[in-house]
Amino acid sequence: MAAAATLGLVRSASTQEKTTRHNQQVGFNHIPPINNNSMKTVVHKAATRGHANHGWLNSHHSFSFSNYYNPERMHFGALRVLNDDTVAPGMGFGKHPHNDMEIVSIPLSGDLEHKDSMGNSGIIKAGDIQVMSAGTGIEHSEFNANKDSEVKFLQIWVFPKKQGVTPRYDQITLDPKDEDNQWAQVVSPNPDDAGVWVHQDAYFNLGRFDGGKTVQKNLQRNGNGTYVFVLEGEVTIGDTTLNERDAIGIWDTENFEIKTNTNSRLLTLEIPMEW
Repeated sequence: MAAAATLGLVRSASTQEKTTRHNQQVGFNHIPPINNNSMKTVVHKAATRGHANHGWLNSHHSFSFSNYYNPERMHFGALRVLNDDTVAPGMGFGKHPHNDMEIVSIPLSGDLEHKDSMGNSGIIKAGDIQVMSAGTGIEHSEFNANKDSEVKFLQIWVFPKKQGVTPRYDQITLDPKDEDNQWAQVVSPNPDDAGVWVHQDAYFNLGRFDGGKTVQKNLQRNGNGTYVFVLEGEVTIGDTTLNERDAIGIWDTENFEIKTNTNSRLLTLEIPMEW
């Protein structure tokens, strides 16, 4: 039953992968500010996300996915999906296909078992990061490896800058000390950089900061925007206060500041706004 339900979810999502692919600047149908010299933002509070509780899967969608459709929330630049998933013990996503998408999984707690059509299998856990370039097509499955505890993870889809690439898989373990009051790069477009790499000019960072700090975030590429997702704590960016699982998209700026009101853990997704 779990597999059948999952396949229904994935088929819907695959349709959206194809129908929302375009090279336009994000705007969520919002009218941009008249002053083009000012930083542009869009705020997504946690409670406004799409939500689906299937019993075995409790999922929150930052962008339209499966049965959640909101024309104002289709993507942020090349960032197509940010799902915040909790999977019940022993349950999971049966074998399903993907193509022409960069898929990054970040476990937050528990153990996630992965198998795919390229022959890869293994467990990813908190502190690991996984990437798949779906390219010409892959099939994979993901299950909670534990029978007595939930697994929580983020699944992130990014449109690639080139279609039809050879599918690939990678998984690494991060050093949690790299996050201590600094940005740890976990995704980039360069195979020689820290973290895993994707077929897109995207840079993901994780950081765990003490309360009462002012943290600078510099963008690494002109034309990129940043989607800031609060994993834990409370922060303020400009005049906007964000709490756990709130997010803000920021573009038309080279840098910005984040004030940590409490001890906080942040995920920043720097993404091309046009590709």
